[in-house]
Amino acid sequence: MIGVPGLGKTRLVETLGTVFGLDERRVQFTPDLMPADILGSEVLEESDTGKRSFRFIKGPVFSQLLLADEINRASPRTQSALLQAMQEHRVSVAGHYHDLPFPFHVLATQNPLELEGTYPLPEAQLDRFFMQVDVDYPDIEAERQIMVHTTGEPEAAPKQVMDAETLIKAQKLIRQVPVGESVAEAILEIVRAGRPEGSDITDVQNHVSWGPGPRATQALMLGVRARAVIEGRLAPSIDDVLALAHPILRHRMALTFSARAEGVTLGRVIDKMCERVA
Repeated sequence: MIGVPGLGKTRLVETLGTVFGLDERRVQFTPDLMPADILGSEVLEESDTGKRSFRFIKGPVFSQLLLADEINRASPRTQSALLQAMQEHRVSVAGHYHDLPFPFHVLATQNPLELEGTYPLPEAQLDRFFMQVDVDYPDIEAERQIMVHTTGEPEAAPKQVMDAETLIKAQKLIRQVPVGESVAEAILEIVRAGRPEGSDITDVQNHVSWGPGPRATQALMLGVRARAVIEGRLAPSIDDVLALAHPILRHRMALTFSARAEGVTLGRVIDKMCERVA
């Protein structure tokens, strides 16, 4: 989630942890944060008999919902500590594998304004995030409610509505939702149109440095299924693909330097890609 400070990104993640009944941890990313601060480390212990052995102390990554707050403030070495966890749901420390809890989710926040003391996330890690949600300023009515409810009596605390087991069942159900051939073809058409090597879209050929990979098609396929179920439909439509194209593709593509200099935006390029199926 990307947005300026004070828009409630951290509060949203904490609320999700409560609502879904998940074990939630938070890591505030800073330039001096080390991989061991996230993954954990082995410590040498000596028993009463004098025998010495190593014991692994788990880090905050061993949770069902990990909030990586201001993830771009940590060094690339620390950012990469999450790569294996996000892909394989396990980590390796001192040559030993340690499985993470299930389900396991990483939600990260990022401030797009400040550049001093920040490190851009590597493309391999960006690709592992399901989607990038840009959090904009609230409208006047929403901001009025924020102003009133957060400065008066203590706010009502969120309540748990499901547990981890129910969430896992819901996620399995999503994967069983049928997807029509036209929707599957639309996903492939949009994603492949964003790759400059084989695209026939002028904006993509001239302005895109690298395009979305297969994880983009996988994310869109899961995303349209989930959106259809949330809206009470038995199968997704092309409208679902168009609605999710921006948040799922915008962090899986990069513009060339000349395109950024000319004021070209990824939103405009993705709009051109979506015109293929709209």
